[in-house]
Amino acid sequence: MPVTRFSSTKIFPNFLLHNSSVSRTPITYETLVIFKLSRFLLSWKVLLLVATAIALFMAVIAFSHLHSLRFGPSSRRRKGHFICCHSAETSGSKSGAAILWFKHDLRLDDHPALVAAAKSHRSVLPLYVFDRRILSRYSDEILELVLFALNDLRNSLRKQGTNLMIRFGSAESVIAELVKQIKACNVYAEVELEYEMHEMIKVVKRNMEEVPFLDGNLDIVLWQTPFYDIKNMKDLPASHDDFKKLKLLPTLPVLPPSLPAVEVEMDWGSLPSFEDLKEFMNGNSNKSLENWNMIKEMSAETLLQKKFPKSSGLLSENSKFEHNEKKKLDKSAFVTRKGNIVGGGTDSVLNALAAYLRYLEGTARDDWQEVHERLRNAESREGASFISIFGPALHLGIISNRRVHHEAITYEKERNAGFISPFGYSTTTVAAAADAVCSMEWYSLMAQKSLISNEGTYSIRMWRWNSYLIQYTVVGEGGPATLLVHGFGAFFEHYRDNIKEIAETGNWVWAITLLGFGKSEKPNIVYTELLWAEMLRDFIVEVVGEPVHLVGNSLGGYIVSIVACLWPSLVKSVALINSAGNVIPGFSQLFSKERRPSGAAWLGARLLWLCLRLTIKSIVKNCYPAKTERADDWLISEMVRAVST
Repeated sequence: MPVTRFSSTKIFPNFLLHNSSVSRTPITYETLVIFKLSRFLLSWKVLLLVATAIALFMAVIAFSHLHSLRFGPSSRRRKGHFICCHSAETSGSKSGAAILWFKHDLRLDDHPALVAAAKSHRSVLPLYVFDRRILSRYSDEILELVLFALNDLRNSLRKQGTNLMIRFGSAESVIAELVKQIKACNVYAEVELEYEMHEMIKVVKRNMEEVPFLDGNLDIVLWQTPFYDIKNMKDLPASHDDFKKLKLLPTLPVLPPSLPAVEVEMDWGSLPSFEDLKEFMNGNSNKSLENWNMIKEMSAETLLQKKFPKSSGLLSENSKFEHNEKKKLDKSAFVTRKGNIVGGGTDSVLNALAAYLRYLEGTARDDWQEVHERLRNAESREGASFISIFGPALHLGIISNRRVHHEAITYEKERNAGFISPFGYSTTTVAAAADAVCSMEWYSLMAQKSLISNEGTYSIRMWRWNSYLIQYTVVGEGGPATLLVHGFGAFFEHYRDNIKEIAETGNWVWAITLLGFGKSEKPNIVYTELLWAEMLRDFIVEVVGEPVHLVGNSLGGYIVSIVACLWPSLVKSVALINSAGNVIPGFSQLFSKERRPSGAAWLGARLLWLCLRLTIKSIVKNCYPAKTERADDWLISEMVRAVST
């Protein structure tokens, strides 16, 4: 990070004895000594005044930031931090029982719904449902994390005199049955941005409405943990540059409350082992669907090695590291078998975060040294190690985004005598953690806005892939599935004039915005064509659910060709439009997985980006020589906005 240093320079007053107003009396030795002494004292007085002024200026900046963090409107409005279809406020007297449905919020710390439920209800039933529709999206390593997190969550609740109920089956059936059993008047569930999860909550709500309830007040309370205090989501700026100008400060995390226990005698259920969980997920499923899901188990790199054994350099050092067995420490936060990501409970993840932030300090602790080793191995580019190590724990809600930001800022203040420098963070680890969660929140906000604004031509849906938010749309009902993939620097709206026309011919049309483009999330990771190919593979398997006709333009053509080569059972046909890349036998990677650019390369990339912003309209017009009007102002503004976020 840039560091500004102030050098101490002697400042002497410009006193001259040749002024006419000065007496011409002879200068004695004593007078000369007094004069020089006064010059010396005055010079240091000026220095002291300058230094004091600088210190006061920095203090004002830091205090204003600190004051806003502690006493800003967001920290005074904790009760209003819910986006609900039913008010979470207390009206003086507590109502009956409530169910708190855990999904991607496996923690007690910084959990606003727990606070609201504890204040509003006489008893609260914490619940986790092993639903195949949710679990089928998880890799084996994420499933392991879920089990460790649930075990810690259950132990934490037991210390409070309550428990975590474990159930298997469809969430709507389980919740409807429990509502009748404990006569719950509310079910608390976190807001979901992913389309399939959003639809699941709708089904849960419909099932609850069919449950007879005497008071008629049965409802589902949708909540979220707001990172920023935003009054109206529709007023959210379209570009990240404009959003930063708002200078919104993150809200403060809340402490876990004591939950009132359910007094009814109940069977709380038991946590499964990993083997039992896998058996549950594979049970009652037809063979074709099981084979379909198995397609995702082998990586693109492994398949390429089998197809092109003579190709060199395909297996990077990073992938070798992923498969190495590591000796586990007793207090290790790397709880999975692969041992590359942190997990366990909130305290375990917070301990690993403390080690990560303090990387530059060094440590004699074995568990912190382990975190530092993983950091070095995962730092494929500056700051990329944070998402690599902590991303899954954040996705499962073992720790909240704003708790990470709060811990990072607290440590930054410890390093700088309570100040936050306006020139940037003092360590790359603090910057990596703070920037990552702020970026995640920005794309979450954009997703929320796109789901309620209806500004575009096509309805927007969100899909989570490896915890990242991916934007897509679908038009048509039935018919052959067609998947449209855009080119470099574009997004799914690049096909805005084609989607409807293709659908009207009897096709089921899907269009996706690749990770790192448009309004899909742009995490700090290394992007390769194999990454995008695996993303398309998983989208076809998880979302489309049947083989597709693939259409790719430019970079998209290159990627769909790889998909067709590696997973031919997913593809009916391929249409290439001005395809990029090497698609002939004898594979060579277009994008290198090793990304450690030099300072000159970094500067060159920034200059190229500025040049592209100024000339992008003429460049795009050259791509449409027959119809230059297609490079309209909307398309150009969206392309500029996309590369600015």
